[in-house]
Amino acid sequence: MAGVPFDQLDGDIWYNGEFVEWENAQVHVLTHGLHYASAVFEGERAYGGEIFKLTEHTIRLHKSAEYLGFEIPWSVQEIDDACIAALKRQGLANAYIRPVAWRGSEMMGVSAQDNKINLAIAVWDWPSYFDPAQKMKGIRLDIAEWKRPDPATIPCKSKAAGLYMICTLSKHAAEAKGYADALMFDYRGRIAECTGANIFFIKDNIIHTPTPDCFLDGITRQTVIDLAKRRQFEVVERVIMPEEMSDFEECFITGSAAEVTPVSEIGPYNFQPGSISKLMIEDYENEVTPG
Repeated sequence: MAGVPFDQLDGDIWYNGEFVEWENAQVHVLTHGLHYASAVFEGERAYGGEIFKLTEHTIRLHKSAEYLGFEIPWSVQEIDDACIAALKRQGLANAYIRPVAWRGSEMMGVSAQDNKINLAIAVWDWPSYFDPAQKMKGIRLDIAEWKRPDPATIPCKSKAAGLYMICTLSKHAAEAKGYADALMFDYRGRIAECTGANIFFIKDNIIHTPTPDCFLDGITRQTVIDLAKRRQFEVVERVIMPEEMSDFEECFITGSAAEVTPVSEIGPYNFQPGSISKLMIEDYENEVTPG
């Protein structure tokens, strides 16, 4: 797959109820979702032929659409079944699954309430978001200039395409400086999340993570909190200010794409990936492995 554009991969994509050849899964240039970001999506992973927490992802997809004012015309069960069928169709056991729903091209303008709602599901091989060889060394994060907005200005509980614009800008800026990703503060100057992952810090065997009041409470985030509590770790969800990073010992990020990835550096702050980060990686791997 290396070097192959995503519109030229092999296989089929589930598209509005049927499978079409990968290269034929097209939308018109005057699609509302392209111009006005009326699109929502999910990022899911399959391990050993099973999609981890599939129904939770599909429920969130439905809720994301509701926050954007439209209804996906397929039920949760129908979307679950389509995701499973798409995975089998691609012949992959370990894969990334991307359902995406968007307003179509029937009307072009800010108001497009009668536009058709489309749904597509693509599956491809995507083994690791970051370099596996560097994983336990910890990735390096820049501090983004862009901030997560006030929830009065965005539908922050939706996994909506438009909300990732500043994430792309922040990640591009970080990569240009040699970092793997960027940490974003929120509109109040508090620690929020990375461009596509939630963040955790560790001090004195206590795990701290920002309260998700203006950014997505990730499914992987929720899973890792549950795993940590099973290990009897105290998990504190709270306001975390940037200057507190000088006192934390470990740091890791979580997401369906990132899974559990330790962090060694955030701007001027340094961390040592240690035993708790390693344990959370192992526990998460065990949790997602079927059987």
